[in-house]
Amino acid sequence: MSNATQNQAAAPAVDLALSYPSPLKEFWQGFAHNKGAVAGLIFVIVIVSCALFAPVLAPYSPIEQYRDHLLTPPSWQAGGNLQFLFGTDELGRDILSRLIHGARLSLFIGLMSVLMALVPGVVLGLLAAFFPKVLGSSIMRLMDIMMALPSLLLAVAIMAILGPGLTNAMIAIATVSLPAYVRLTRASAMTELNRDYVVASRVAGAGLFRLMFVTVLPNCMAPLIVHATMSFSSAILEIAALGFLGLGVQPPTPEWGTMLASARDYIESAWWVVTLPGLTILLSVLAINLMGDGLRDALDPKLKRAA
Repeated sequence: MSNATQNQAAAPAVDLALSYPSPLKEFWQGFAHNKGAVAGLIFVIVIVSCALFAPVLAPYSPIEQYRDHLLTPPSWQAGGNLQFLFGTDELGRDILSRLIHGARLSLFIGLMSVLMALVPGVVLGLLAAFFPKVLGSSIMRLMDIMMALPSLLLAVAIMAILGPGLTNAMIAIATVSLPAYVRLTRASAMTELNRDYVVASRVAGAGLFRLMFVTVLPNCMAPLIVHATMSFSSAILEIAALGFLGLGVQPPTPEWGTMLASARDYIESAWWVVTLPGLTILLSVLAINLMGDGLRDALDPKLKRAA
């Protein structure tokens, strides 16, 4: 065969390869189409960077007290001090340093709570889908009972039994989030069980473990990733609520909810002590939710077809 003929045969293959972008590039195009998601991602990167490099970025120790600067206003307000950019709290601790170190703890609790709910939720959801008569009804009735209780009330009840503390707070939040993962995994898996590729895997002799975690689970990950992102923001809110009630992280450890709880007596006299931690929680949760919307747009094939 001549070189010209070979080039003509290879040309359509090259054109075909160029016409289809890589999965990563296609994902980023779908994500970047949502401008709010990109803004949320940038803010989340800033918060995560502050959490990772808190000892370097924080100007002071989060528990160090400056008795000569109690309730100092922010530097841009009358009476403020450039030494303390966001002011100080009722004990003379630098608020900016406590917010930076609090990001480390709040994000860690949120991440661990999501993982502690995601892993057992996926396993229980797959068991409920693969064994609908033996295990499905029992698992789903238990999840229905848990979902019938208000999430914050259930978390407070668990904390009242286990006691306040970091580990117990993560267990409580993970337990509250568990039913949503179980139901979502079960619904997605039952949809996939009717697909031809699952039937073909069964005929080929694939074992139960391979069917559950290799064949079916990867095709259920898109909604799980989106839900995990959304529940990450919910976990931050819930740990802040538990900290505000005195059941979460205990003082003097810096955590956004605990900072709100200790500052509630100074709402009128020192607005910055309450407003700045609350605004940090608000912006962080909003950014994560916007990022979750972008993930949904990028991962949902129905939205891709609609576009």
